[in-house]
Amino acid sequence: MNRLTVGSSAEKKLKRGIQLLGSKDFPNIKLNDQPVYLFSQAGSFLGTAYLSKQNKGVGWLVSTKKVALDQAYFAEVFQRAKRRRETLANSDVTTAYRLFNQDGDYFGGMTVDRYGQFVLFSWYNAFVYQLRDQITAAFRQIYPEFLGAYEKIRFKGPDYESAHLYGEEAPEHFIVTENGVSYSVFLNDGLMTGIFLDQRQVRNSLINGLVAGKRVLNLFSYTAAFSVAAAMGGALETTSVDLAKRSKELSLAHFQANHLDVAQHRLVVMDVFDYFKYAKRHQLTFDVLIIDPPSFARNKKATFSVMKDYHKLISQGLEILAENGLIIASINASNMTVAQFKKQIKKGFGKQKHAYLDLQQLPSDFAVNEKDESSNYLKVFTIKV
Repeated sequence: MNRLTVGSSAEKKLKRGIQLLGSKDFPNIKLNDQPVYLFSQAGSFLGTAYLSKQNKGVGWLVSTKKVALDQAYFAEVFQRAKRRRETLANSDVTTAYRLFNQDGDYFGGMTVDRYGQFVLFSWYNAFVYQLRDQITAAFRQIYPEFLGAYEKIRFKGPDYESAHLYGEEAPEHFIVTENGVSYSVFLNDGLMTGIFLDQRQVRNSLINGLVAGKRVLNLFSYTAAFSVAAAMGGALETTSVDLAKRSKELSLAHFQANHLDVAQHRLVVMDVFDYFKYAKRHQLTFDVLIIDPPSFARNKKATFSVMKDYHKLISQGLEILAENGLIIASINASNMTVAQFKKQIKKGFGKQKHAYLDLQQLPSDFAVNEKDESSNYLKVFTIKV
């Protein structure tokens, strides 16, 4: 195995517990898509890593010992991850959650999610993709109970995004449950699946009465999973807004799965900023705004980035929020700290009085590397206005 001597900055990060190898610390790296032993400039062994370029750096530390990345290694890694999720595995009300989460489970570059009796592997770089036979063989050894698996390709390389991987094929659409609520999912159609599993705790607060009797506006709603949870939790009415035409039929499938009458639940295909104008023009107001945009989006008229533009969603949302309303402000961005997010929110509120009731981050199955704040990418504030 190749040896790689790292600079003092990378050494400090590794010793601090950060597993991601950042591109700034490895500016002239010639090696790629292979395992390496890392050494300090003084010649001391730092750990086993692999190099493979992805959108989050150039590779990952995988152990502070010398290890071989073979089936036995991955079986041990999966066994540890399985023990951490025993409570969810025994749940009668939740059949969809994360089984393995990158550096939180001490192997960056892949995730594994459970959807009922099937699993979904996501590969984030070419090196992990090359190892997928050993990885899936180890997984089947530890989890023989699943019927079949699918994969998603989340890096530039293969000419496909999604494929059946092993075992039985899942139905094109099927039902999973989360905290007793049903959701219609699909595993082999692009990169999406019909639900973002990392928002389970937020949906649970909606089910448990946070928005009971209230009028809810769900922005960037995708398949309206928040709206379904709100409806199940007694919301008076919901409006779900998303620019994607397909979002409407996918949202409807969730409502139908729970036998909800859609008369009180509107599904609107529109740009969110256009909807703000529409709502103002028609004097519509809402008691609760759920704002969960993509980190970056581009349409014909404009580009949107949470780092620079989130405050606009707050300031324009306030114009259609009823008195004493609630805003559930969410971002999925590893490059934005809680403090930076709060700064964007504060900018949006201007002089409007508001109080933070709650901050939710990733649920326990989305294990995080506690030594690396960027590992805990989800930030969701509940704010009383």
